[in-house]
Amino acid sequence: MKFRHRVLSGLFLLSTITYLDRVCMNVVSKYVKADLNLDNQQFGYILGAFSLAYALFEMPTGSLGDRIGPRRVLTRVVVWWSAFTALTGTAFNFLYLLVIRFLFGAGEAGAYPNASIVIARWFPTVEIGRAQSVIWAAGRLGGALTPLIVIPLVHWAGWRWAFVMLGVVGVLWAIGWFISFRDEPAAQPGISDEEVREIEKGRKIKYSDHQIPWKAILRNPDLWALMLMCHLFFYGSYFFTNWSSVYFQEGRGLTESDTKTFISLSYFLGAVGCLLGGALSDLLSKHYGLKFGRRVVGIGGLGLSSLFFLLAGLATNNQTAAYLLALCVLLKDLALPVAFAVCVDIGQRNAGIVAGAMNFAGQLGGFFITILFGIIVEQTKNFNYPLFMISGCLLVSALLWLRIDPTKPVTLVKSEPNA
Repeated sequence: MKFRHRVLSGLFLLSTITYLDRVCMNVVSKYVKADLNLDNQQFGYILGAFSLAYALFEMPTGSLGDRIGPRRVLTRVVVWWSAFTALTGTAFNFLYLLVIRFLFGAGEAGAYPNASIVIARWFPTVEIGRAQSVIWAAGRLGGALTPLIVIPLVHWAGWRWAFVMLGVVGVLWAIGWFISFRDEPAAQPGISDEEVREIEKGRKIKYSDHQIPWKAILRNPDLWALMLMCHLFFYGSYFFTNWSSVYFQEGRGLTESDTKTFISLSYFLGAVGCLLGGALSDLLSKHYGLKFGRRVVGIGGLGLSSLFFLLAGLATNNQTAAYLLALCVLLKDLALPVAFAVCVDIGQRNAGIVAGAMNFAGQLGGFFITILFGIIVEQTKNFNYPLFMISGCLLVSALLWLRIDPTKPVTLVKSEPNA
């Protein structure tokens, strides 16, 4: 096995743990709400606190990884978020849980931009799409495993101890990562000289040392298109991350067992979508050019997902609606690894900042849909209205891919001498 594939295995585990911790609150929502006496609107604020903090700290943490390297940053990220995952189990009222989830989001911010930095430094350009697809498929696998692992844990030890146990798993990963990983292939013990030359010849990333170039970001229309695409894209993603359990049980009247099945199915299909999307994009890029290969997957995946969200909201049969929503995850996640591959395509030595900027905008979308879903269903008692809104957002997100050009690098900082 090539050493870069071992590194990718570490990122695979990272992404899996990320979604185990993130989706856990969705899975145990009915227990948390009952224990702390929360309604859907209050629960929406708690879920939104994570998304808001994640958005605010995404770019600074991505920029920090560009500057000091992803080894130290990812170690800090995982230890921090794991600590607040465990502390979630100590919640005793609305305000305390709101603060804990905000700090949890602040800690987890930057995980995926720094994973993108690792990929940019460790993988040749022609392998970036597939590497990104593996990471995002792992996240979906984590989401699929969450109800299968957490619900039995809740029945055995209670929802509080489930969070504590997940926190311990994250700390163990961080220790292993810090011991075994180095930021640059050439500094990695055990790697062959041949693989180092293969990586360095085919990659685009170089060392840099800079702060977040806010003015350059705000003045770049191409980056704005990418950010807006991700913002609207995440309206769909965060429905599944935060509200799918409530939707299935309270909105559609499904049992906890059926809900567990459909959440696992949704994320499993999302993993398939991530793997297919990255591989298909790289294949099409190889034969028809990078612009076509990235755009067609983004437009097709998000456009079809928009249609299936609409059909799910209109469906009168609860099982049919659940299956349609599961297919939505597969379709929209075709575009997910492609979006992060574009961050490396256009970001190059600024991959961390570009991925951070895009994910910052995406997390704001996650914040808005999380808050809006809770408000809408609490005020109207209709769980399908938010699905119609998400459908429209995904349609616009698909069309924005016509404005995204992966062959046009985004220059955010000046090159340094001898960089």
